[in-house]
Amino acid sequence: MTGRAPLLDRIAAVVGPDHVLTDPALTAGYLTDWARRWSGPALAVVRPASTQEVAEVVAACADAGVPVLPQGGNTGLVGSSVPATHPGAAGPPIVVSTRRLTRMDPVDTLSGQVTVGAGVTLAEAQRHASAAGWEYGVDLAARDSATIGGTIATNAGGIRVIAHGMTRAQVSGIEVVLPDGSVASHLAGLAKDNTGYDLAGLFTGSEGTLGIITAARLRLHRPHAPSSVAIIGVATYDEGLDLLHTAAVSGMPLLAAEIIDETGMDLAMRVSGLPWPLAQRHPLVLLLEVPDGGAGDGFDPNVLGERDVVLGLDATDQARLWSYRELQSEAFSSYATDHAGGAAHKLDVSVPLTHLAACSDEIRRRLDGYPGIVAFGVFGHLGDGNIHVEIVGPPADDEGVDLLVLTAIGDYGGSVSAEHGIGRAKAAYLSLSRSPAEIAAMRAIKDALDPQGLMSPGVLFIDSAAG
Repeated sequence: MTGRAPLLDRIAAVVGPDHVLTDPALTAGYLTDWARRWSGPALAVVRPASTQEVAEVVAACADAGVPVLPQGGNTGLVGSSVPATHPGAAGPPIVVSTRRLTRMDPVDTLSGQVTVGAGVTLAEAQRHASAAGWEYGVDLAARDSATIGGTIATNAGGIRVIAHGMTRAQVSGIEVVLPDGSVASHLAGLAKDNTGYDLAGLFTGSEGTLGIITAARLRLHRPHAPSSVAIIGVATYDEGLDLLHTAAVSGMPLLAAEIIDETGMDLAMRVSGLPWPLAQRHPLVLLLEVPDGGAGDGFDPNVLGERDVVLGLDATDQARLWSYRELQSEAFSSYATDHAGGAAHKLDVSVPLTHLAACSDEIRRRLDGYPGIVAFGVFGHLGDGNIHVEIVGPPADDEGVDLLVLTAIGDYGGSVSAEHGIGRAKAAYLSLSRSPAEIAAMRAIKDALDPQGLMSPGVLFIDSAAG
């Protein structure tokens, strides 16, 4: 089968003409990433409503030799789910939106699991679990837009990793459409299932390069007790790390441990109108949350008694304190739009905790004086060493400033991607965190499952840019 029109006619017969979008006014939101750094053309945006429809769409693209690009809520920061133009590209891809895959099975209260479609948003899954007396262990600021399929494809982290682990730890089964259009479904969610390779683990974090996730079996958790939140002023990362282990009373687990620098606080205040929350200014602000019944007695008064600290005990105060953290990415993007006329560079990295302070200082040294920088800041998940470096000023295509940060991360034994994936943005830098043998093994898996190289070309591997 050749030619674009026959392919689109075949796909329209599967999903319906209304769900094959080619009008630029309708496709625009699918073709540019949330950070506004990556965009490109697509042959069409297709919106299937079932696993079978996804399978038939992918089979049609495989027959036609047309690249396929899966997309969930398009909230990623590394260009994984939007097209891009490459030298020697095979042609524009078909963007397969999973937003209509909204299956939501009843919560299995015996196993503490639930099966949901890839297009269900994180917030919808959270509410569904909560209504049955359970909690889904992944949470992040983009919860209202990010989809379950997208968060699995990127192995998303978020603010609860310190309590529950990454997304991979929450996935007990998966259903995927493979690059030839066949369906692999393993959704039983058995606690013990030692029957070969773990496909759920393999596809979690695969960024659409091996197939399209259409549904998943999710592990749930019993809800934690009402919690208290503390915002604490600190001078250094080492001081923050010390408080991480001493601020809560002995035996009290942490639900979250976040850190924000002064620049990020100021920008969050700029977009929200909120005041500085503490009595004094500090280079860094630490946010901790503990499940203590909402009384504040989960924090050790002997440690925090003489510090500049604000407690949030009820839901309103906690939401206000959390907003300083959750507004960070939006705040830097807003500042970039208003003061630099472009997109912010958003680098998600992780560093061993023992090197976090030194690496952060090194990043600041490297960025000081870099041409065109209007502002930069660091915030992130202190408890797991995942920091986000936001840079405003340099053009969106200036990879030199990205390289300064990523090589510093490599020098300190960190990862160039902590929770957002490699995507297009970091494909050229994969070797900073993975050995040649590891990359060769990943390539072998990719080649075995996708011999035509049609799934998410240009994502993860720099020289797989076929579309």
